[in-house]
Amino acid sequence: MEYRREIDGLRALAVLPVILFHAGFETFSGGFVGVDVFFVISGYLITTILLADIEDGTFSILKFYERRAKRILPALFFVMLVCIPFAWLWLLPDDLKDFSQSLVAVSMCASNVLFWLEDGYFGADAELKPLLHTWSLAVEGQFYVAFPIFFRMFGRFGKRWMLLVLATLFFASLALAQWGAYAKPFAAFFLLPTRGWELLLGVFSGFYLRQPDRARFRRGWSEAIGFFGVALILYSVFTFSKATPFPGVYALIPTVGALLFIVFATQATTVGRLVANRAFVGVGLISYSAYLWHHPLFAFARQRSLREPDPLVFALLSAASFGLAYFSWRYVEAPLRKRWNIQSKALLYGSITAGFFVGVGSIGWFVDGTYGERANIPNIARVGERMAVNHGLSSDCERTYSESPSCATDKMPEVLVWGDSYAMHLVQGLVASNPNIKLVQKTVSFCGPVLDVAPMNAKYGRSWAEKCIRINDQVFAYLKNKPSIKYVVMSSLFSQFVGRDATVLTRGGEMVSGQKASLEAIVSTIKRVKELGKVPVVFSPTPQDGDNIGRCLMKSIFFASDSALCDVKVSASQTRQVEVWDALREIESVAPVVWLAEGLCSSYVCQAAMEGVLVYRDKGHLSREGSAYVGKRLNFYARLERAAEREIR
Repeated sequence: MEYRREIDGLRALAVLPVILFHAGFETFSGGFVGVDVFFVISGYLITTILLADIEDGTFSILKFYERRAKRILPALFFVMLVCIPFAWLWLLPDDLKDFSQSLVAVSMCASNVLFWLEDGYFGADAELKPLLHTWSLAVEGQFYVAFPIFFRMFGRFGKRWMLLVLATLFFASLALAQWGAYAKPFAAFFLLPTRGWELLLGVFSGFYLRQPDRARFRRGWSEAIGFFGVALILYSVFTFSKATPFPGVYALIPTVGALLFIVFATQATTVGRLVANRAFVGVGLISYSAYLWHHPLFAFARQRSLREPDPLVFALLSAASFGLAYFSWRYVEAPLRKRWNIQSKALLYGSITAGFFVGVGSIGWFVDGTYGERANIPNIARVGERMAVNHGLSSDCERTYSESPSCATDKMPEVLVWGDSYAMHLVQGLVASNPNIKLVQKTVSFCGPVLDVAPMNAKYGRSWAEKCIRINDQVFAYLKNKPSIKYVVMSSLFSQFVGRDATVLTRGGEMVSGQKASLEAIVSTIKRVKELGKVPVVFSPTPQDGDNIGRCLMKSIFFASDSALCDVKVSASQTRQVEVWDALREIESVAPVVWLAEGLCSSYVCQAAMEGVLVYRDKGHLSREGSAYVGKRLNFYARLERAAEREIR
């Protein structure tokens, strides 16, 4: 196959934004599209290889698998091996258990499925997973398994029929991706059926460029279209963000850009020569290793630090990823690719090594990340229990509207707790402030106590928002038919409603900016609660600064550091939550607001731990003991009684 320098340059144009995006540099907010460019490149190269083998009469599925194993496995397994001791030293037990599970999934070419079932690519903890980035290798690996089989099955019918079938698969995959980007965003992001169309774009370019009678374009057109392709990629890198629905039609922009570059940019064009400059080609040659190294470096840096590391640290680690990439390319990738010829049974060696990682990962998973000396870390298992997810009364009250008896302390409740997880975490505080409280919990994660609108984001798509609207209708109907209820505790994170980039779905099916529509809906909901003769009391979320405070507390114990390093600066909270605080001040005109900051903050800091109590359990939720502590300190139940007195007056 003819070597194209400009393709290596395109690899550099793909890997650099990915690394800078994962490093947290906001300028590269859409840097994740570099992976999509890699998909197109892979589809193109694999098709070119297979077509060349068919034309030469040397096509062999086993030979193809051997070549892919030689290309992918040595560097991948080397990085995984290096990660293991750092994971053992620095990861909390639950994180080590997750890492162990990912060792197994990566070895079985299924890490995309694993991460789909966990937090997702943009989840709060995703950046802490050293092997998260291998999801794209799993997608490509699954494609590599299927595609040569497709060639074997359909090759006998000729290229026209092959292209017809591939075009059908392309449009089906794109349509599924567009639907999934809104309805099932996690699945759409990670799985081959919704990513396959991107690889197929590269496949089509491979078929096209192998045609001897293909159309020839004037150099001027090739120049313009090649530059346009690069512009599409750069536009995506600098304008897309985590909020961009992906990988639906928006993903066409960078992938079509890559397709246009592959087809039109050659060494005969200026754009081809620019992208094929020596620096870009050098980066492109080691791009695979750089991609493998960068995310473990960033993840372990975040894991070892109590707080998010300084941007300078990530800049240095970005540079280090290329140094390590050169080392692994020079001494691992290149030598083994030459040494493992087809007769050397690369698949066998790869399977044996994969088996080793499956074994190590299985052990780590079965012992819950506490094997060896780690089992002697004082109190860490107990700390993990203290920081467990706070569902309120029961996990039955978390996922959907529930009539479960475990979600109430009495059959004739006096207090209704309504909202999302930031309502759930108040329950222990309410009980601690009045052990005899008659309480019922109607809470669902990410579904705040607001009628007629529901929030949407990359994790919770349109179908979830529609469900949330129905759930809140059920809660309100329950409230209308339960005369024993006197107080309605309403709480939420609220930023998903009134944040600067918030998007909500209205009852009429319209997606709108959340700030104005949500505030009007919240005020309307409060007034409707009052019309039922109930007393609504809104509880604010905790002060937050974006870091995972609960994880910081656990690591302060794990690494014997000062827990005060986990405290939230009041100034940082005010900056981050300014839209929420402004909205709650407006809400105070129609209902009392209980400000949790009163029980946590001094003039300058909000304490993460107080009097031995671990107050936070994550970025903002109260732990069970933290909720009880704050509930007693602020006397939650007395706040409800005072609200009732205010209504009477």
